[in-house]
Amino acid sequence: MPQESRKDLPTGTITFLLTDIESSTALWEQNPDAMQGALVRHDAIFDAAVDGHSGVHVRPRGEGDSRFAVFQDAVDAVAAAVEIQVNMAAEEWDLPSPLRVRLGMHSGVADLRMGDYYGSAVNRSARLRGIGHGGQSLLSQTTKELVQDNLPEGVLLENLGSHSLKGLTRPEHVFQLLIPGLLHEFPPLVSASNIPNNIPAQTTQFIGRETEVEQIVELLCRQNVRLLTLTGPGGTGKTRLSQEAGFEMLEEFPDGVFFVPLAPISDPDLVPSAIARTIGVREGGGLPPQENLKAYLKDKRMLLILDNLEQVMDATSGVNELLLAAPRLKMIVTSRIPLRIRGEQEYPVEPLEVPSPKMGAEDIAQIECVQLFVVLARAVNPRFELDEQNAPAVAEICRRLDGLPLAIEIAAARSRMLSPQAMLKRLGESLK
Repeated sequence: MPQESRKDLPTGTITFLLTDIESSTALWEQNPDAMQGALVRHDAIFDAAVDGHSGVHVRPRGEGDSRFAVFQDAVDAVAAAVEIQVNMAAEEWDLPSPLRVRLGMHSGVADLRMGDYYGSAVNRSARLRGIGHGGQSLLSQTTKELVQDNLPEGVLLENLGSHSLKGLTRPEHVFQLLIPGLLHEFPPLVSASNIPNNIPAQTTQFIGRETEVEQIVELLCRQNVRLLTLTGPGGTGKTRLSQEAGFEMLEEFPDGVFFVPLAPISDPDLVPSAIARTIGVREGGGLPPQENLKAYLKDKRMLLILDNLEQVMDATSGVNELLLAAPRLKMIVTSRIPLRIRGEQEYPVEPLEVPSPKMGAEDIAQIECVQLFVVLARAVNPRFELDEQNAPAVAEICRRLDGLPLAIEIAAARSRMLSPQAMLKRLGESLK
């Protein structure tokens, strides 16, 4: 992949273009040898389009088949997107089905730090990509306004309406490129606007954990996995990880994805009522809540996320009953300990990776727990920047906190008053 020098990455208002391959996990699982050659061709198509339209390559994101480029001119970004989709569709793939990429574009102010982009603009581009389908190219309202009078010949824009995007509080008005000769009709966008769910809108950016989310999704897609328990001590981020995985799986569960917080409950007999209220099942008819639930769920293709089940471990028998009564129901459970019931698949959630003491500032900036600290610090101190002077202190704070997201959040909140160096001096044993 062509790589620009980090100093050549553009700043100011730019357009972000992100792609990934639809159903790549299954393709790699079923055709590993053919996928190696196909990915080389895919990369060549992407690189040629970006280079041919004055784009700049940024490092690959996520699982390795996603690509990321930036453009000073939104018109160039759209032209590159059209070329990518046209050439992907024209390629003869040595696979059971063609490779298809979904593509998202958004224009905004670049937040360039330590040789990479961060912040809401690039996140919005990634979320746009995430709600699309293979062969589909999506634009934000901002990008649409910049390009609508200078589209490539024959290309039109289709208004797909306003959609909620994972982890972002503000919905996005989404537009689709209609490219001559290519597929125009796609399933509904995979957004919270189209599928029943109650996953909370997040007020903070979800940092890293792409691998963990992908693994959780892959496990839940297996036919024999219906109960997945995320285990680990408090503060490792089990709750947020379960929500992000649930959002990723909206398309798989047309009857809904529902988050059920159990932390306030201490009586296991109240768990069925809590689930029923969350998914909209009315109690009554002379039946106990558990029986009402079983009757309602028996034909539903739904994902339930039961958070903090260790609070009411005696409710696990009822969980098992629901799974037996509803063959298309699946569950994610978060708990400090496994449930120890039949059919459970455990997934231990580890703390975030911490920087090595020997790392330089640029490498420190790539570590997920440091990125989390920076985002949270900027939430309370917009002027906060990671630089050569404070990066070692931030790295040491993350090491002392063992990469625990909750502890890092508490520490970063002190950035309103303290520099990382001053915070490190005061840290001692108190924050642990």
